[in-house]
Amino acid sequence: MPPSTPASVPSAAPATPTAASRSDLVADAALALLAERGMRGLTHRAVDEAAGLPQGSTSNLARTRQALLELAVRRLADREERVLALDEMPDPHAGLDSLVDALALATHRALTLNRELTLARYELALEATRRPELRAHFDAAGARFRERLGGLVTELGSPDPERHVLSLVAWADGLMFSCVAGSFHAEVPGLQDVRSGLREILGGMLGG
Repeated sequence: MPPSTPASVPSAAPATPTAASRSDLVADAALALLAERGMRGLTHRAVDEAAGLPQGSTSNLARTRQALLELAVRRLADREERVLALDEMPDPHAGLDSLVDALALATHRALTLNRELTLARYELALEATRRPELRAHFDAAGARFRERLGGLVTELGSPDPERHVLSLVAWADGLMFSCVAGSFHAEVPGLQDVRSGLREILGGMLGG
C-alpha cells in the first residue's frame, strides 16, 4: 500500500487586532498623512485607506475630527518619547558631556530617522493654536520631557532651570524646523554638528 499522506496541519488563525493595536494603527496612519498631505489631507476615510482598514474603522475609534487629532497627539507623544529616549538620559553625575551626547543623539534622530514624525508634530502644533482643547493635549504631551530636562540641568548646577530649559527646547525646535521645513531643509546637519551646537549652548549656560 502506498504510504498514507500526512494530514495537513491547519494554519493558525490570524490574531484579532486588539483595541490598543487598532488604535495605534489608526494613529500612525494619521501621523503619516499629516506629514505627507498636511492637515487638509487628514480625513477619516483617508486614514482608513492609509491604514488598510475597512471604511468606518477610524470613525469607530475617533468619531469626530477633534477625537482623531487627540488620538494622533497621544501617539505622537508615545513615539517621540522613544525618539528622545527619556529612560536613556544620563545620570547628571556623569557630567555635562554625557548630557550633550544624549541630547544630540535624540535631536539628530528627529532630523533623520524620524523626519516625518517631526513634520507631523509641526502640523499638530499649528492646529493646536486654533483649537484650545487640542492645545491642552499637545502641551501635556511635551511636559514630561521638559520636566526631565529641568531636573537634569538643575542637577548640573543651573541657576535658572526654567529659563535654561526654554532656551534649550527653543534651540532644538528651531534647528529641527529649519532643517525639516525651513530654509535649511536640504542641509541636515550631522550628529557631530548637532553635538557642537548643544555643547556651546549648555556650556554657556552651565559654565562648562
